[in-house]
Amino acid sequence: MRTTAWAVGMLFLVTAAGCAENRQQQALADAEGGYTAPASIYSVMDPTSLVYTDVAAGAAPSDNPWRWTGFALHPAGVALDYAINRPIYSLTSRLPYLFGYTSEDAMLDAQRR
Repeated sequence: MRTTAWAVGMLFLVTAAGCAENRQQQALADAEGGYTAPASIYSVMDPTSLVYTDVAAGAAPSDNPWRWTGFALHPAGVALDYAINRPIYSLTSRLPYLFGYTSEDAMLDAQRR
């Protein structure tokens, strides 16, 4: 029992010393300017982040080229929505039991702009 207590005590001592050393090293690195604060403490996936932060300040200077491709192809996507998707919703809403059109589908269709 005494040997087990001694081993556990040594384990706690080694662990505590290791943690203290890392904390001191981190404090030293912060004092030397090794830490760069993020543009915001909020995640950009958080819907409230737009209220509390300036997203443009945290954006990269050169934006992603796929974003510009998305802007260019957006009108084609809207045209496909009006040409294909909306007529399908309209057809299926007339025969809901045949196509499995539910009240949730009706709600989503009503929210379209």
